[in-house]
Amino acid sequence: MNTEEAKIVLETALLCASQPLSVGELRRLFDDDLDVDTIGRLLDELRTHWNGRGVELSSLATGWRFQSTPQMAVYLGRLNPEKPPRYSRALLETLAIIAYRQPVTRGDIEEIRGVTVAGHLVRTLEERGWVEVIGHKDVLGRPELLGTTRQFLDDLGLRSLAELPALLEPGQAAEGADALEQRVLELAGEGVGTSVSETDFAAAPGAPAEDESIAKPVDAPADAAHEPDLSDLVRSTEPSEGSA
Repeated sequence: MNTEEAKIVLETALLCASQPLSVGELRRLFDDDLDVDTIGRLLDELRTHWNGRGVELSSLATGWRFQSTPQMAVYLGRLNPEKPPRYSRALLETLAIIAYRQPVTRGDIEEIRGVTVAGHLVRTLEERGWVEVIGHKDVLGRPELLGTTRQFLDDLGLRSLAELPALLEPGQAAEGADALEQRVLELAGEGVGTSVSETDFAAAPGAPAEDESIAKPVDAPADAAHEPDLSDLVRSTEPSEGSA
């Protein structure tokens, strides 16, 4: 099989896949006759070939997939004008703290946010597949330690936590955390960057519409006095000993 034929096989498998495919899985297409470096080179050539189109080939935490580009969201949204509900500020703050300070306990989150963590917030994130229990803190009561999942990285189009928007120093614009919030809002409300075979990015399964983990539609007026800065929240305290 020549190079062009191999790229056609890879392209077909990725376009038809319902989830990202790892290099190991892609090698199975060729009975492992192609090594990792060759597969990687062919994928890079495919990614270049698709540049400038409405669909792009992306490398994510769990593998490679074709997904729509952000610029296509406005058009794809017209196929389903009824937008799914957006996630609330409280849920996004909780997600940002877990993402940037993991592993953390609910107590750590409450210390940073200054309010009690409602059980449905973490449950919604777990049902969405973005957060999971990754251990227990070695203190009295052995509280659960929470961290993000590889699904979280895939859904935000990231390969690793190192690609999260940077948190800037105090006194600077909170562009990093705001970028994370915007990315989550885009995925929840617009289907941006979703797989070519998966375009519905609604809220977590089973989450009732009246649940306060879901925010009002984007055109609802926001109360600026109750919009805390996510990066300030994440840095507001040092993590508890053993939770970082």
